[in-house]
Amino acid sequence: MNVWEARWVRAFHLLFYACLALGLILSIGENKSPAPVTLVVLASLAVWHWFFVVRRPHLLGRLRPMAFHLAVLCALYVALVLTDRSFDMVIFGLMPQPYVLLTTPWSYAGAVTTILCTFAARGYLDDPDALWQLAGSCGLVVAIGMFLTYVLRQSEQTKTLGVLEERARLAREIHDTIAQGLSGIITQLEAAEQAMPGSGTPDLPAIRRRIALAKELARDNLQEARRSVDALRPGPLRDARLDAALAQVAERWSRTSEVSATVTVEGPPRPLPGEVGATLLRAAQEGLSNAAKHARAGRVAITLTYMDDEVTLDVFDDGKGFDPDARGSGYGLAAMRERARGVGGTLTVETAPGEGTALCLRIPSS
Repeated sequence: MNVWEARWVRAFHLLFYACLALGLILSIGENKSPAPVTLVVLASLAVWHWFFVVRRPHLLGRLRPMAFHLAVLCALYVALVLTDRSFDMVIFGLMPQPYVLLTTPWSYAGAVTTILCTFAARGYLDDPDALWQLAGSCGLVVAIGMFLTYVLRQSEQTKTLGVLEERARLAREIHDTIAQGLSGIITQLEAAEQAMPGSGTPDLPAIRRRIALAKELARDNLQEARRSVDALRPGPLRDARLDAALAQVAERWSRTSEVSATVTVEGPPRPLPGEVGATLLRAAQEGLSNAAKHARAGRVAITLTYMDDEVTLDVFDDGKGFDPDARGSGYGLAAMRERARGVGGTLTVETAPGEGTALCLRIPSS
C-alpha cells in the first residue's frame, strides 16, 4: 500500500468513527440517555473495527479474514439500528468499508451486503414497494465502486507511465554524460598507450598530454554525473548561454579528438527554456561523439540558428557516413529523438555511405 492509498484508508476509518460519534450525539439528543444494550452494541462495533481492521492493515485485501470482519460489522450495525434508529446514519461510514477491506470483485458483493443490512435493519425487506429502492441503491453503490476502481487503475497507470518516462530520461542522461565521458577517457588512454612502443624511446610529452586530457575528462564527467543526479541543467549551461556553451563543448572536443570543430550562430541569440537548451546541447554533444567514434571525420561544423518561430541546430561532419535504413546498435540517435519529442521538436538525419552526416534538430520557440 502506497502513501496515497494509506491516507484514503485512514480517512475512511475516521469517517466510520465520526459516524458512530454523530449517531451517539443524535441518540443522546433524542432519548436523553441511550439504552444500555445500545451502548454495549456501539462499543462492540467500535472495538471490533479497531482491533480487527484498523490495527491489522496487512490483512486488507485478504478474502477470508476481511469478509468475516465485514460480516461481523454488518451484523453489529443491524443490531445497533434495531435498538436505536438514531444510528441509521452509521451506514455512511460503513459503506466505504467493503472497498477498503476486500478486493475486486468481492468488494462489490460486500457493498451490496451493506445495503441489504440497511434495509433489513429498517424493516424494508418486507415491503414490496421498497424493492425498487433496494435495486436502485445496490446499483448506485456498485457504480460508485466501479468508478473508484477505474480512478485507482488510471492512477496506477499514470504512475507506471511516469516511472517509465523517468527511466528513459535517466537512460538518456547516462548516455549523454557518463557513457560519452568514459568513451573519451578510453580514447585518450588508448592514444597514450600507442605512444609507448615496445622498443625505442617513448613519446613522453604525448603521453603526458593524453593522460592530462583523460584526467580532465574524468573530472568533467564526474561533475556532469553529479549534476544529472541532482536534476540540474547540463554543466556548460549553468553559467553560460547556449552559444557559449556550444563553443566550450566544441573546443574541448577538438582538443581531445584532434579534429577541427567550429560553431556558427545565425540570428540574434535569445534566452531559451532550460529543457530546450539542454536538448540542443545534448544533440551537439551526441553529434560530436558520433563523429569521433564512428565517422572518422576530419571536420565538424555546428550551426545554431535562431528564427522567429523555431530554433535549429545543425551538426555536419565530413566522415564516412552510414546507411540510415540499416538497423543500428547505438542508443544515441534514439535518445536524441526522444529528447526532441519531449520538447515538441523533430530530428532529421541526412547521410549516405561516404558522404558524411548531417543532423538537424528543430524546436518550435512558442
